[in-house]
Amino acid sequence: MTAPHPTIASRYQVDGDKPAYLRLLFDRGAPHYDRINGFGFLWTGGLYRRRMLKRAGLRPGMDVIDLACGTGPVSRAILEVMQGKGRVVGVDPSAGMLAVARESVPGAEFREGHAEAIPSPDASADFLSMGFALRHVAELESAFREFRRVLRPGARVLVLEVSRPRTRFGRFFARLYFRDILPRLTKLFTGSNDAREMMSYYWETIDACVPPDAILAAMRAVGFTDVVRKTELGIFSAFTATAP
Repeated sequence: MTAPHPTIASRYQVDGDKPAYLRLLFDRGAPHYDRINGFGFLWTGGLYRRRMLKRAGLRPGMDVIDLACGTGPVSRAILEVMQGKGRVVGVDPSAGMLAVARESVPGAEFREGHAEAIPSPDASADFLSMGFALRHVAELESAFREFRRVLRPGARVLVLEVSRPRTRFGRFFARLYFRDILPRLTKLFTGSNDAREMMSYYWETIDACVPPDAILAAMRAVGFTDVVRKTELGIFSAFTATAP
């Protein structure tokens, strides 16, 4: 089994403590998350999500699961792409994130759950998205098997991630922005130490994450087909696949 990254001992001592740490971290950061998504990515996130969803095959009328939905930015983009035709179920382990999502994204359903235990029946979805949260699962193969369980044959998967750049130049600027600048901007614009900790952890998991090839291999290992990774700016990854 492939963990998305090694234990981050400065945050939790053993991997079993990771889910509780994450729930508390994101519960506390939830009130600030949408603001960070705005200024942190120059208010371009919505455009990028819609473009990647369309490219991955999202169409009006689909039944969609938005896994690790957080405050709902991907759920919102899904609704916009589907033009009100279809169903979106957002799933997240953080009650704080879900509370914000229910207020800010009318038209979607939201349920508490996580990647290894999605609260949806077998073969019930035409499309599954996961936005910038694959680093937070326990094991890649376990999560991808659960993706397969809830997807109908031929359904599509889109996993968006921030990947560690391969070049020295790219790693320098990614580290400068995500490790040094973004957490400080977060504290400046939100006044929240919890939000700053959330964004510091964001970089730590990016830096420690397994390479994209390991993610592609894990998707293939559980039976997904048409497994592809597309990148933008050397750091933004879109993993797509088809359920057999």
